[in-house]
Amino acid sequence: MKYIDEFRDGDIARKIADRIAAEVDPTRRYSFMEFCGGHTHAISRYGVSELLPDNVRMVHGPGCPVCVLPIGRIDLAIQLALERNVIVCTYGDTMRVPASGGLSLIKAKARGGDIRMVYSAADAVRIAQDNPQREVVFFAIGFETTTPPTALVIREAAALDLTNFSVLCCHVLTPAAITHILDSPEVRELGTVSIDGFIGPAHVSIVIGTAPYVPFAEGYRKPVVIAGFEPLDVMQAILMLVRQVNEGRCEVENEFARVVSATGNLTAQAIVADVFEVRPTFEWRGLGEVPESALRIRPAYARFDAELRYDLRYRPVPDNKACECGAILRGVKTPSQCKIFGSVCTPENPMGSCMVSSEGACAAHYSYGRFKDIALVSA
Repeated sequence: MKYIDEFRDGDIARKIADRIAAEVDPTRRYSFMEFCGGHTHAISRYGVSELLPDNVRMVHGPGCPVCVLPIGRIDLAIQLALERNVIVCTYGDTMRVPASGGLSLIKAKARGGDIRMVYSAADAVRIAQDNPQREVVFFAIGFETTTPPTALVIREAAALDLTNFSVLCCHVLTPAAITHILDSPEVRELGTVSIDGFIGPAHVSIVIGTAPYVPFAEGYRKPVVIAGFEPLDVMQAILMLVRQVNEGRCEVENEFARVVSATGNLTAQAIVADVFEVRPTFEWRGLGEVPESALRIRPAYARFDAELRYDLRYRPVPDNKACECGAILRGVKTPSQCKIFGSVCTPENPMGSCMVSSEGACAAHYSYGRFKDIALVSA
C-alpha cells in the first residue's frame, strides 16, 4: 500500500477483525497495552475497540511526553520565566500542562513571563541569536523522537559559542518505562493491570529501532509488536499479538517495517550519544521515579545545561487529588472512571496531563468516545 487512505480501508479492517475473532481463544482474556498516544488516538478515532472480540482489551499506557511530564519540571520552567527573567521556549502542548498553584506555562505567560511557543528546537536558537542581551532556555521534552533535534541545537550552540542559550532537558526513554510498568513494586502498590503484550511506539522506533525491545520481551516474557499509527496498522498488530500469545511466543515483531528497521537511525543515535547521557533516575507522572529512564546533558556541553546554569533544584509535586491521570497512565483506570472527566476537566480547561495533549487518553476519549459512555449508562 502506498496511500494513506489504503491504511484506513473499512473492508480490510473488518477482515482483520474477523481473523482476530477466529483466532482468539474464547476461554481466555487478552490485555494489550498501546504505549503511545498516537495509537490511543487511532483506536478511539477509528473505533478499533468496537471491532475487537469482547475478550480482547486495549489498555491505554503512558501516552505521550506531555502526559508523563511531572508537575515539578513545569514549575522549574515557570520559575525561570517569572523569577529569573529568562525567555523560555517550548512546544505548544507543553504550554497548557497544569502546574503548581493553578499555573501553567500559558498562565505564567499571562502574568508577564516571556514564554514562547516554538515549532522546533532550532527556533529557540534563533530567538537566542536575536536577543543577545537576554537569557534563553529551551524547555526540551519528548521521547526518543524529539531528542535528536535537541542534541543538534546544543551542538549548534556550541559551534556558535552562543553564551545566552541553554536547555532544560526533560527527554525520557521508552523501554525503561515499559519495564517499570511491569517490574516496579511502587507501581504495583499504586495498582496496575495484567498485560499480555505491548504495541510498541512507531516514531520512537524509527529512531531506536526494534533491537532495544528484545531484552525486555525475552526477560519479561511479554511480546511486543511495533506498529504504525493508522487503524489497519493497529488492527494487524493486535492480530500479531494474539498469535504470539496463542503460540506461547514472546518476541519483538515489526508491523511497521515500511519505516522501522532493527537498528533504527544510527546517525541520530550517534548525535544523541555525543550530547546526552542517561540520568540515574527521573520522575514520570503517574509512574513515580523510574531508574535510567531519562537523559541529561553530558559534562562536555555543561555550559548549555539550564539545571546547572541556574542551580535548579527539582522538587516532586503531587497531582490534583481529584485527577486520575496517574491511574490512567498505568492502565488501571479508563478516562470515564475519573469523576472530573468531561465536566470540570475538558480540553479547554484541563485538570490533568492526559487531557492536555491530543494524544492523551482523556483527550482522545473526550473527542471520540465520551458519548458511548452515555449510551452504556442508558442501556
